[in-house]
Amino acid sequence: MEIRSLPKKLANTTQKIILSNGEICYKYSRLDSEQFNILFTGSLSDLFNLSRKILTNGDEELGYQLLNCINNYEKYDDKSYKIGEKLFSFNKAYVMGILNVTKDSFSDGGKNYNKNDAINYALKMIENGADVIDIGGESTRPGAEGISVKEEIERIIPVVKGVINKNPNAIISIDTTKSKVAELALQEGAKIINDVNAFKKDPELIKVVKKYNASYILMHMKGTPKNMQDNPTYNDVVKEIYDFLFNKIKEIKKLGINNIFIDPGIGFGKKVEDNFQLLKRLEDFKSLGHPLLVGVSRKSFIGKTLDIDVDKRDTASAIVEALAIKNGTKIIRTHNVENGVQICKLLNNLN
Repeated sequence: MEIRSLPKKLANTTQKIILSNGEICYKYSRLDSEQFNILFTGSLSDLFNLSRKILTNGDEELGYQLLNCINNYEKYDDKSYKIGEKLFSFNKAYVMGILNVTKDSFSDGGKNYNKNDAINYALKMIENGADVIDIGGESTRPGAEGISVKEEIERIIPVVKGVINKNPNAIISIDTTKSKVAELALQEGAKIINDVNAFKKDPELIKVVKKYNASYILMHMKGTPKNMQDNPTYNDVVKEIYDFLFNKIKEIKKLGINNIFIDPGIGFGKKVEDNFQLLKRLEDFKSLGHPLLVGVSRKSFIGKTLDIDVDKRDTASAIVEALAIKNGTKIIRTHNVENGVQICKLLNNLN
């Protein structure tokens, strides 16, 4: 386990407490920093006892932070969200079907660009068991150019209207970074905003989410779709993304938004090895206290690892999606809804 960014005096006190319990402990810091990190062995119960002792020693902020992380981790599967008329109980996993109303998405660009084709495909995914439909009008593939607000609205709003008209109970997520797009979609009946840019591009977006009491998917991306794969580098990919999500969650919760999903952003500004490291350590993100959403479907790290084209990646995607669920993922965002539904049914019955 690791406790990060402690001032020297508190780091020394914490280290003494850990060592007095007979645990192995290592304290370190960067040369340019006065903050210390502590690595130590132990179980969750050891961490709980440490938190109580830190509280006794007078550092309430750190003590309660540690207790909150333990509580988040232990009760991770107990969380539930009411979205629209559907109760999502996160003692099991759910399926989000991908609908790209674009010309240039990496897997299915152009396939559902026509409004009627897009509406029919969304309805088919729901019929096949998708719990949520994620509609996007702007490609976020590596190297993609952005589009205008007007064009994105023209692409997705008619589709949202069409799906809701034919299935009023459909749970629709909107994959957008633009507040104006989000607002119009929520007005038409969408319930979730899936923001790959974590409202850095458009700070008004999170205010729109609050205004309509929508659910929010917070994702990490290094850079922009156009440049995110231009040699992305991390000192510690899990630590950096965890800290990014932790700080963003604090901002969001101050606004009173509670239905938050977190997405580490597989394939968004990550090298192949970064993606695998994140997948192996998904359980680390449980302590943030919000359900994990992961999208690995047909992504390039699978293609590069297995040397296969995008149209042959569904089996491998299904394997990785199953592993992601075993490591704590509660929603898989996927192109192949039928595979996703089967994976969730099997693993939900194994829990």
